[in-house]
Amino acid sequence: MEADGGAGCAPGQGSASAEEGAELAAVVGATVPTGFELTAAEEVQEKLGSASRISRDRGKIYFEVPARSLPQVHRLRSVDNLFVVVQEFKEYQFKENKEDALKDLEDLVKKLPWTDPLKVWELNNSLKKKKTKRKKHNLQSTASKEKQHDNGEEEGADQKDATKQEDTAQNAAGGEPDGGQDTEKTQGEEEDDNDQSDAKEELRAGSGSESQAGEGQAAQAKVLKFRVTCNRAGEKHSFTSNEAARDFGGAVQEHFQWKADMTNFDVEVLLNIHNNEVVVGIALTEESLHRRNITHFGPTTLRSTLAYGMLRLCDPQPTDIIVDPMCGTGAIPIEGATEWPSCYHIAGDNNPQAVKRAANNICSLLKKNENKESNTSLGIPLDIIQWDICNLPLRTGSVDIVVTDMPFGKRIGSKKKNWDLYPACLMEMGRICTPGTGRAVLLTQDKKCFAKALSRLGHIWRRGQTVWVNVGGLHAAVYLLKRTWERAEEKKSFW
Repeated sequence: MEADGGAGCAPGQGSASAEEGAELAAVVGATVPTGFELTAAEEVQEKLGSASRISRDRGKIYFEVPARSLPQVHRLRSVDNLFVVVQEFKEYQFKENKEDALKDLEDLVKKLPWTDPLKVWELNNSLKKKKTKRKKHNLQSTASKEKQHDNGEEEGADQKDATKQEDTAQNAAGGEPDGGQDTEKTQGEEEDDNDQSDAKEELRAGSGSESQAGEGQAAQAKVLKFRVTCNRAGEKHSFTSNEAARDFGGAVQEHFQWKADMTNFDVEVLLNIHNNEVVVGIALTEESLHRRNITHFGPTTLRSTLAYGMLRLCDPQPTDIIVDPMCGTGAIPIEGATEWPSCYHIAGDNNPQAVKRAANNICSLLKKNENKESNTSLGIPLDIIQWDICNLPLRTGSVDIVVTDMPFGKRIGSKKKNWDLYPACLMEMGRICTPGTGRAVLLTQDKKCFAKALSRLGHIWRRGQTVWVNVGGLHAAVYLLKRTWERAEEKKSFW
């Protein structure tokens, strides 16, 4: 096997020792909810002490950490997927001719410095194995119990919806305008999104003929299986992401003598192309970290990473009372109770099925916490209730923060209903929030309706920051609102 460009030995021929791990540095790339790149960078600085660089390709940040910090990297709350960067090219010059451009990508494989990133990947793998062994039997018993508790057929449908939403969100992230304006996609951008999803559907490594391990690797216990995933955004490329992944993957296969396998792979090589920026990486996560809290999905389940970004935006302080009046499956309050346990969280929804799902998700989290701690778990500071959003059973001025995902009027509710619902919600949220110090963080895609409702209630709510985000391929906005000192209309007492 060739070793030019610092390719070095393939993993498996000598594992990274603890000493190497201590010295080894990793440039980590992380995908984050678009619009919350700064939030993720702040979290990395706060928890790992590393400065982050925000990519021109929205929804990604890069930071350098010692490889020994990988466990802490996996505990970040604002990142979806992680990868170790092999090499980054900020101004890659693509040839105009398709064959020449693809040939350049093939030739690139031999020149890349694979050695350290593969050591980082291997170290990450060994950490993952330890974790899996601890979790395996606990998860199996929990899963079988949950199946008995919930309607399997309905949950299956919800799960499918959630997965579909997640895939679309990831695929659309690459083609969103840099400024985050609410603009229509160009044809090129739509094609790129299709490229990204198509690239995940087909065999992206090699032409299908799998070569056996070379003599140089005879001593290796197992030939590694791999796939190449290409995400491409930009209109000036002469090739599709499928073609780039196929040819780049063929060269990776030839270089390392690995086996191509689309589904049961050990190594996932990433080829991210955004206009003239090319980043080659190796995946460190098998599934997105945003799935950490939710086991029972609804039709519009919010990513935990986006929930974290929204909560962080309102800067919760110890003893704050935080309310999610339209909690759905409970992604926001569960994330809040996990990350801000010194606050008190109240969640509710008018849909009994949503309340049931949220309660099931809370139960799953409690079980997970019990499994983590051998002693008895203390529980989480979170209550859930079924209620009417426009008539909340909460005292006037008793709540510090309201954080919620409002109905977009697409999968849930309708745009027409939103014209009545939004002003009524904002009025009721204003009533329960503490004048002067209360704040709200609200996510919606129905921006026109929200702006109109807010203009009617300008005496109660002042608009602060707006973060443009991408939710399941939809351009949405997260609004930070500050409660004015104006008294809201009193409602009948519930006490």
